[in-house]
Amino acid sequence: MASASARVFFALWPDGALRTALAELAREVAQEAHGRATTQENLHLTLAFLGDQSARQVRALKALAGAVASHRFQLALDEIGSFARTGIAWLGASAPQLALVSLQSRLALALREAGFSLDERPYAPHLTLARRAGAPVRRALARPILWNVNSFVLAASNLGRERPIYRVLAEWALDPG
Repeated sequence: MASASARVFFALWPDGALRTALAELAREVAQEAHGRATTQENLHLTLAFLGDQSARQVRALKALAGAVASHRFQLALDEIGSFARTGIAWLGASAPQLALVSLQSRLALALREAGFSLDERPYAPHLTLARRAGAPVRRALARPILWNVNSFVLAASNLGRERPIYRVLAEWALDPG
């Protein structure tokens, strides 16, 4: 790692075909919400945000994540909404996604037990489609977007002048189950 610290988070990272479909939806929702679409390469669903971490801590995070066990699962994302306070338009699920919540809970528990600080708010899984949304959006999709989740990643965020740039630092496969 080139820098002394990195701004990191664990996430689900869509594959190429799903990423393309999500990018198209992001452009559509951004227009509807009068916002700025999330770029295709930055689309993800956050599991745990950790903020700035040293290179030593990033190594510890990689070791810790390798011990988090979970099975592959399918997400059904069928709801578009927005967070008015933050200007975020998002894609989420109208029904609880138990396998996702289980993976996130296991990861959060391992992180807390290792001494990492996490947001204390309840986990609200969503994929950011647009930022700087000036109009609220709320609707169901006619057909859910199905995401076969086979892995999760540790990613770093570089805050650029125009937009953040994310890069995957490591990836862990989920058990075939």
